[in-house]
Amino acid sequence: MPDSQVLLITGASSGIGAATARQAVDAGWRVLLTARREDRLLELASELGGDEQALALRCDVTSFHDQETAVRTAVERFGRLDAFLANAGFGAKRGFLEETPEHWKAMVDTNVLGAAYSIRAALAQFKEQGSGHVLLMSSVAGRRALPGSLYSATKFAVTAMGEGLRAEIAETPIKVTLIEPGMVDTEFFENRPANALEADDIARAIMYALSQPAHVDVNEVLVRPVSQTI
Repeated sequence: MPDSQVLLITGASSGIGAATARQAVDAGWRVLLTARREDRLLELASELGGDEQALALRCDVTSFHDQETAVRTAVERFGRLDAFLANAGFGAKRGFLEETPEHWKAMVDTNVLGAAYSIRAALAQFKEQGSGHVLLMSSVAGRRALPGSLYSATKFAVTAMGEGLRAEIAETPIKVTLIEPGMVDTEFFENRPANALEADDIARAIMYALSQPAHVDVNEVLVRPVSQTI
């Protein structure tokens, strides 16, 4: 379907990114799948119908060159880019005496700088074409600080970027949506949580935001499992 919409997803090799790719293709979208784990991307792209529906591209979100290349590839291969889901990210143990400084740096580079690079790469294309939708993966942890959580600080940064971007482009047709999941049962956790959301639950919320008419901009989607108190 050469005229169907195109969604670029970072962190698409598993979890919420992969679930969103599956639901997007089911809804008639074409997808460009990016992540560092190219083998998983290739398997997912094949599952979703191959090059006509889903392309796989290795991308490290901490490299602006990689993210520019991803946007350019979507436009060159599919002829358009309608939405960009900045989903890549990872966490750390709570406690400011936990983890290593190197782990902290990698997390901040991925969660914060990576999201900023996603905005910059997508926004240049969206401004040029006069349309587009930027979706940023924040968290409940980006709304209230969790004890000893540097991860929470990175998601506060993503929330601030989303608000700042929306204010910057308020006079344009470009949309901005913050996705704020509560606890989700994905590879994010070393010990898989009980009574958590599933990746498909968040993917449905993302598709809801993407499915709105041109004059509707869903700015925030906060989704918690019914048993989560914070």
